[in-house]
Amino acid sequence: MNLKYPAAFAVLLSVTASGAPPGAKPNVLFIIADDLRPELGCYGVEAIKTPHIDSLAKRSTLFQNAYCNIPVSGASRASLFTGMYPAFPERFVNYTTRAQTDAPDAVPFTRLFTNNGYHTVSNGKVFHHIDDHADSWSEPPFRTHPDGYDVYNNEYNRWEMWLNEESGNHINPETLRGPYRESAEVPDSAYDDGKLALKSIADLKRLKAMNKPFFLGVGFWKPHLPFNAPKKYWDLYDRNEIPLPSNRFRPENLPDEVQNSREIYAYACVSEPEDTEYLRELRHGYYACVSYVDAQIGMILNALKELDLAKNTIVLLMGDHGWNLGEHNFIGKHNLMKTSTRSPLIVHVPWLDGGESLSMVEFVDIYPTLCELCNLPIPKNQLDGKSFVPILKNHQAKVKNHLFVQWQGGFGIVTDRFNYAEWERPDGKKSTMLFDHEVDPLENENYSKKIRYRLWIKWLSKKVKRVMKQK
Repeated sequence: MNLKYPAAFAVLLSVTASGAPPGAKPNVLFIIADDLRPELGCYGVEAIKTPHIDSLAKRSTLFQNAYCNIPVSGASRASLFTGMYPAFPERFVNYTTRAQTDAPDAVPFTRLFTNNGYHTVSNGKVFHHIDDHADSWSEPPFRTHPDGYDVYNNEYNRWEMWLNEESGNHINPETLRGPYRESAEVPDSAYDDGKLALKSIADLKRLKAMNKPFFLGVGFWKPHLPFNAPKKYWDLYDRNEIPLPSNRFRPENLPDEVQNSREIYAYACVSEPEDTEYLRELRHGYYACVSYVDAQIGMILNALKELDLAKNTIVLLMGDHGWNLGEHNFIGKHNLMKTSTRSPLIVHVPWLDGGESLSMVEFVDIYPTLCELCNLPIPKNQLDGKSFVPILKNHQAKVKNHLFVQWQGGFGIVTDRFNYAEWERPDGKKSTMLFDHEVDPLENENYSKKIRYRLWIKWLSKKVKRVMKQK
């Protein structure tokens, strides 16, 4: 890929897209939920209650093999909104992406929509930080607490994340954060995601009155830690009936570079994943938060229908990466296991039929896909992704046979069969990870040392280097 980036929006290369009817500018409702993995009824998880997302999925294209390009919120979002793979420093510092450093003139697709006649609105955590590409929206991005969440400033509960008085009795002394979970007897609107849903519904009414196409980005905080949700969503579940993963052990021969996330240890009341009762409570909290977000999404989708906007609005719903819920005794993201990189992706296009697709897509593909669907020009020499509109039209179609993932010095290729990654070690040697999903779909054994896979590893390693050489 050419490393010369456009200095301004004016040099965009215009293309005639075939996604929407010629000249049409459909609305876009873009919904992203932080740390949402494919733990949804529509993805075959019977124990969880997500009726509203499941209903959307029935009339949409549901991607079974959608992957983020890096399993952390900031870099994942910067990458998907600019259509560019993250950068490749030796150590991943501050989750920097090429979009923020090497290519400061990169055009996020939010600016593309704004500059092409759309009124664009950002509610909640869409980009990771409220000031990330803030000038690309038609109006200033909205958050209930604009300065919050990333910096704690030595003050417990500054942003009202905990609503139970009891939570204040359990504070991590190093971070001043409260417990990792809370079940509060409060209405949905007491927590930020409930406020976000109401704000987004009000915005839909306002946007309709503008009588121009709109792009509404809605970024839910949950199910991100802490697992705080109104009590009624906790009450949906019997904790002892929530299934535990069958593989609560570290995979055989897994490289030392693959580690558990430490994120949850910033909160109070945390134990170790080997503790079964703790893991049950943790999964209960995650389920409660997903059901809470599902209810908020349902309210927004109902408003879209009641306002007679659904027939001309593309709805894209996704997580920003995966999340481990005790598999391999991992909690959180921050590694290159499939549970960290695979994410839900559901795309509803009013003029196309829904259905399930096994075809592989990655987050950098979202940018060109939205461009094609909405008849927008595409930035020249910027995008690493490829439009998956052919899959939306034919769910058996394929646009690529492998995806690129990375995390902290590890670079990998995911195919419909393999999850491969490699790390260059300080001693000049290389660590490798290879999971064969045909025989080991849960990734319980690293096969990279087995002789019978040596040609596969050589082929996959070449693909890694080919991607990196293009940067």
